[in-house]
Amino acid sequence: MERTFVAYIGIDWSDRKHDICLYDPESAQREYSVIGTQPQEIANWVATLQQRYGNDPIAICLEQKRGPLIYALCQYENLVLFPINPRTVSNYRRAFQPSRAKSDPVDAQILIELLLKHPDKIPPWQPASCELRALRQWSESRRMLVGEKCG
Repeated sequence: MERTFVAYIGIDWSDRKHDICLYDPESAQREYSVIGTQPQEIANWVATLQQRYGNDPIAICLEQKRGPLIYALCQYENLVLFPINPRTVSNYRRAFQPSRAKSDPVDAQILIELLLKHPDKIPPWQPASCELRALRQWSESRRMLVGEKCG
């Protein structure tokens, strides 16, 4: 079943800022912006998306499967998250940009291109089950304790 989205967004994230490329299929225009990494800045940005598009589904592509950005965005039902392997983005950039120069806005655009051109190869993100999240937490705690004892 093919889903249609009112917008496609690529986010190249970092610790200090998130570069965003928004593609609006109705106008065929791309818009670039930068937001901060604080939860309130992300919430404000999502609020502007909701003002513009209502609760219609929006595809968001990013280079991570977990972390603060995913957790901030997964609370909104109309945002469909598509994590893409960072190596895939890097290889795509190398294939089509001979200079191989890394640019966060370009990587945000590449994320959208990958989803638009290969929707069958990029599944939407599904949160882990409660049991798996608990197991991951216990494993990380154990790893930290072992590290402290050995260190």
